[in-house]
Amino acid sequence: MLILGIDPGTATTGYGLVKITKKTQESISFGLIETDKSGTQAERLKEIHKEMMNLFRKYKPDVMAIEKIFFARNVKTAISVGQAQGVMLLSAAKAKTEVFEYGPGQIKKIVTGNGRADKKEIQRSVRSVLGAKVRSKKKKKTHFDNAADALAVALCHAHMVNGVKYTKGGD
Repeated sequence: MLILGIDPGTATTGYGLVKITKKTQESISFGLIETDKSGTQAERLKEIHKEMMNLFRKYKPDVMAIEKIFFARNVKTAISVGQAQGVMLLSAAKAKTEVFEYGPGQIKKIVTGNGRADKKEIQRSVRSVLGAKVRSKKKKKTHFDNAADALAVALCHAHMVNGVKYTKGGD
């Protein structure tokens, strides 16, 4: 099963593709969809849609797993991210890809064992399961935490459907 994990955002959306078999979990690709902060909301949503459709065409994932908006300190940001999520869900529907949504605490609990894990704990757990090659590109400014979160969303879905267990050290 090929799972497209999504950590939604308007400025930066993390994505991660994880291939799951009965015995292995492998990172196929991960990265970011970044939009121009000076663009209008409509232009940014259009860019997200275009990049999402490119991911669906290129990889043909079996499912998409996306992190739900759970809490936002800023209402304006929550609305903006909600609009971006809507575009992501539309993209999945257009690609005829089933979508599953998970809350941040659930993702953290499944992948790290701690429902309140911080970004570094998530990155360590993702690397322990998927291998050390899951790192940000050298000499490139990146928000690897967004891509790591997206990989964690994909791993969470693998656990939910296949009962894949993650423990410290990737055992």
